[in-house]
Amino acid sequence: MNRVLWLWGILFALWLLVSNHFDTLFLAFGAVTCTVAALVPARMGIVDRESVPVHLFLRGIRYVPWLAWEIFKSNVRVARIILAPRVRVDPSIVHFRASQRTDLGRFIYANSITLTPGTVTTGIVGDDFEVHAIAQEEIDGSEENEMNRRVAVLEGEG
Repeated sequence: MNRVLWLWGILFALWLLVSNHFDTLFLAFGAVTCTVAALVPARMGIVDRESVPVHLFLRGIRYVPWLAWEIFKSNVRVARIILAPRVRVDPSIVHFRASQRTDLGRFIYANSITLTPGTVTTGIVGDDFEVHAIAQEEIDGSEENEMNRRVAVLEGEG
């Protein structure tokens, strides 16, 4: 029931942010809509730790700025590859093992890799990740190890 209340609160906050209406009638419509939207998945039994990951919020406050900085640095590296005609594009595919224990952790890790310009997670089988990089320097291993460690900490395993 606790996660259903969290889901309702998140939905209502998002509704307030997007609608920007604070009249009594609109607030009532929003509350009713969010109640229905929270109770339907609760009745289906799909509101769980992975569908409403509120336990990641506090650790995510540290992870998201780090990820944004990594995305910025990677943007600069990819722009340098594109704009410098003498830099060779050397695409490669690398396999490595992730240390995340849950599907949610692997999901966050795979999407963090894909959000970073120049790299795309092309496949996941168990703990084995297949990643395509635009240049070998984009996937030298050090960033992936750091990202792997940070996502494990975010997940609560590190």
